[in-house]
Amino acid sequence: MSAAARTLQSLADGVLLPGFHGSVAPDWFRRRISDSLGGVCLFATNVIDVEQVRVLTDSLRSERPDVVVAVDEEGGAVTRLDAAEGSRFPGAAALGRVDDIGLTERIGAAVGRLTAAAGITLNFAPCADVLTDPANPVIRIRSFGTAPELVARHTAAFVRGHQAQGVAACVKHYPGHGNTDVDTHLGQAVVHQNLESLRHSALLPFAAGVAAGVASVMAGHLLVPEVDALPASVSGRWLVDILRGEMGFTGVVVTDALDMAAIARRYGLVEGAVMAVEAGADLLCLGAADTTPEVLDHISSALVAAVGTGRIDEERLVRAATRAAGLGVLPPPVSPARLAEDRRIADQAARRALATVGSLPPLMPGLLVVRCEAGRNFAVGSVPWGPMAVMPPSFGAIEVVVTHDAPVPLELLPAAPQVLVVTSDRHRHDWMRAAVALVRSIRPDAVLVEMGTGGVSDADAPALASYGSGPANARAVLDRLVGGPGGAVGSAGAHTPVQRQSAMDGSSSPCSRV
Repeated sequence: MSAAARTLQSLADGVLLPGFHGSVAPDWFRRRISDSLGGVCLFATNVIDVEQVRVLTDSLRSERPDVVVAVDEEGGAVTRLDAAEGSRFPGAAALGRVDDIGLTERIGAAVGRLTAAAGITLNFAPCADVLTDPANPVIRIRSFGTAPELVARHTAAFVRGHQAQGVAACVKHYPGHGNTDVDTHLGQAVVHQNLESLRHSALLPFAAGVAAGVASVMAGHLLVPEVDALPASVSGRWLVDILRGEMGFTGVVVTDALDMAAIARRYGLVEGAVMAVEAGADLLCLGAADTTPEVLDHISSALVAAVGTGRIDEERLVRAATRAAGLGVLPPPVSPARLAEDRRIADQAARRALATVGSLPPLMPGLLVVRCEAGRNFAVGSVPWGPMAVMPPSFGAIEVVVTHDAPVPLELLPAAPQVLVVTSDRHRHDWMRAAVALVRSIRPDAVLVEMGTGGVSDADAPALASYGSGPANARAVLDRLVGGPGGAVGSAGAHTPVQRQSAMDGSSSPCSRV
């Protein structure tokens, strides 16, 4: 191979951001980093705890100091570093409900410090999608809200706080995944709006992120037929004409994972990668499920071949690799004491997001928790959620999990000292609303705990809405039921659940996509 060919091969490798399985990088992966691989995207399968991730990232950095190390750490429902127990931070929906810009900036900073402590250089957060479609299957509590202006100001605040900690942020999923009813992990999501309408709605938070100096923008696999015939992640109209030309973005364009069905099923992984770079993407997120040396070779060779045929200008590949390499800056160290303080800030934020209706009875020992589980999407993965994740063992609580196919265990309801019925986005599921009604037909005193975007009204009393389902939100719920902060749960961290009865077999495997 000639020197010129080796240079092209290095440039092609430099725009690739694959993952791998396990808590230790395979030898072949480390060799690729030592050569010219752009970086790595870490997933829940790579994580035991933050300290182990720091050892892992340091080992990768020993191969090449400027390697890009990325993760999907939004806080709330989507977490990788806290995947075993659930995120220590409330998510975007809770922050949007509180609508305190200073608080969102502090949480953004806290998430930034956590990723910095783990040795991360690029975090795929925040989610800048405006939740327009109530049937949206994948964004939901990951969004700051339904109003473009609210989402815009919180997106900018999160970016400012996060990047002040030395870790690059990334606004996603450009040009907006909130007005869709399909998850791009599973198929093609279509946005039925024209560009002028989008400029006043879905694009506002991305413009706010750009104005706040965000380091990167993640292009989603979103098809907007009135703007272009190609999905945004492989569209020069979206990535060059609009994002760079109209919006003035000068940072790194990273694709959502190219192994997602919206691209892989339609174009194939290799062709999708070539199309993305041709369109103006700088860094290609590849996922972890199918990453092998052979797959990376196929993609890299296809990019080199596209330069050889003139399909991709060599200068386009140079610019992409150069921009991508700029995201490999190691953040400054973080003190453990500061991370502990961040947990307290997170718990305070979750408490402020609570909505309650009716007179709430105090939490009673021996209570029954009926949790309605619709299954978690690919972006969330199999992260624990709900009050039982933090329930003190002293309460002797029992949890039963109800699904579309696993009905409410009616025989347990009459004798239970107290019943909590827990839902997430019950407005999206007829069976879930029916389950709540059935529980209350036997136990009218059952407390409804809605942990998604469904909210609660006077007709739901007694009820709480937490606008998030992680440990911080769950602690806020239990603290309210035991009479306020500092009660049985407080902010000390997660407790081991005592007993569970479940007809479920889990929902989805640890996430390998963003």
